[in-house]
Amino acid sequence: MERNIVDVAMIDDRMLPVAELDKAYLDRGLYFGDGVYEVLRSYDGRLFALDEHLARFERSLKDILIFDVDMADIRRRVEGAFAACGLANAKLYFHITRGSEPRNHLPRPDLEVNFFLTAEALGEDVKAKTQGVAVWTHPDWRWKRCDIKSLNLLANVMARIAVQPKGASEAILVNEAGQITEGAGSAFFAIDGKEKALITRPLGPEILPSITRAMVAKVAGNAGLTMVERAISPAEALACDELFLAVTTKDIVPITRFDGQPVGRGAVGPLCEALIREFAAFVRAGRG
Repeated sequence: MERNIVDVAMIDDRMLPVAELDKAYLDRGLYFGDGVYEVLRSYDGRLFALDEHLARFERSLKDILIFDVDMADIRRRVEGAFAACGLANAKLYFHITRGSEPRNHLPRPDLEVNFFLTAEALGEDVKAKTQGVAVWTHPDWRWKRCDIKSLNLLANVMARIAVQPKGASEAILVNEAGQITEGAGSAFFAIDGKEKALITRPLGPEILPSITRAMVAKVAGNAGLTMVERAISPAEALACDELFLAVTTKDIVPITRFDGQPVGRGAVGPLCEALIREFAAFVRAGRG
């Protein structure tokens, strides 16, 4: 008696024909990280910087050659999910992948994209804002198009894993030239108190065009700071008076320890405090 020969898949210990797999198991995002994503948040019942996040999402899609996505439909889905979740302060994650098919590096031209979204409650990290966080440097092992918000985040994950035992909540990535690029999941800023200079790396392929970075630039003047875009080394950063991270889910997070050393006086500085106040006022005014 001849055996039936079929393509099989195994999910943990469950075996089934490949033809019966849910398309989620054949998603190119799962196999290759072949997609892009966004994370945005709401404050007090209002989505923050939605237009900017959608514009960056569209750019990322086009940069990985995914075209013809209806951005009005994406907006409808995001706004609809936010309304349905009923959360005043929420974190929304969404992504698009190139589609589902049996594993092959070269995608079929007729694939339909897959969309996925989650909306979850987001609390305020008061301790991080008032006491600051510790960070540690780590080699930047990422690819050469970090300006694309790609699903490929393994190097970021490995950096976070590496610095966590040192008591650091973020890895500050350093390229082969010895310059800081950004955090594993955040933008990086330094403050020269004497010059009232807010220093951050210029936009380019080595860093993500952070939405929060752009919003910080808008409020910097109100805090008495001038934005200066230039690359700095870890030693230069440690010599600055204040450092902070900028990230969607927490906005401005002061850094009080850098590679095990105190930043400035080892506490949240007055200019970081001013920026936090100005950012909060910016949000309350509904300007994002």
